[in-house]
Amino acid sequence: SAVVFPKKLATEQQSLMLVKRLLAVAVSCITYLRGIFPESAYGTRYMDDVCVKILREDKNSPGSTQLVKWMLGCYDALQKKYLRQIVLAVYTQQEDPQTVTECYHFKFKYTHNGPLLDFGSKDKKADSTISCADTKKASILLIRKIYVLMQNLSPLPNDVCLTMKLLYYDEVTPPDYQPPGFKEAKYEGMMFQEEPVYLNVGEVPTPFHMLKLKITTEKQRMENIDKNILKQGGTAKPLQVCGVSRDDPEE
Repeated sequence: SAVVFPKKLATEQQSLMLVKRLLAVAVSCITYLRGIFPESAYGTRYMDDVCVKILREDKNSPGSTQLVKWMLGCYDALQKKYLRQIVLAVYTQQEDPQTVTECYHFKFKYTHNGPLLDFGSKDKKADSTISCADTKKASILLIRKIYVLMQNLSPLPNDVCLTMKLLYYDEVTPPDYQPPGFKEAKYEGMMFQEEPVYLNVGEVPTPFHMLKLKITTEKQRMENIDKNILKQGGTAKPLQVCGVSRDDPEE
């Protein structure tokens, strides 16, 4: 169905549903615009007036079916408020998934005391509430920025591979927790083939959640980008790409 924005975000469940949908749209747009899966692996939907491609299980594209399964695992961890970060990484050598060429970091925060919580923002009072209009505006801006960025980055190499790592809030996550489709990670850290560039794409607040997206790509892919595209997000300070990851997707 169309990605409909709720008229209100009064409950944690409504907020969770929106964050899940937004994550699905973002991952779908990224993989579609980077040419990772064939056209048949996507359906067309509308998010307000923005036409978006949504990933679906496609028997002709086992990789897209696998990514859909990983997303369901992410939803499980998100629902339980364990999920701190999703790292979606693109690599080119099947035998070396640690050396990546492009990386997408989705970071999540949760409120524990209802909708009145400040996320460390300097320009907002600690008791300011987030309106549905704010969330909608930020969501559409995030998707538009993904579209513009993905269309302006130079293409990925042919035959790339995808991996997904999940990082947790360890203080609340049971040590033996594994969401469906994931297993304990065997190694830590990632390296980039070429010099990386770090981009803050944007963030979407709801009264109960915060979703942030950062992208790391190789500098050479940025050469043709008009710097004005990035003005609203700016480039991030280099983020720690070598965070400890607990879970890798199962093959």
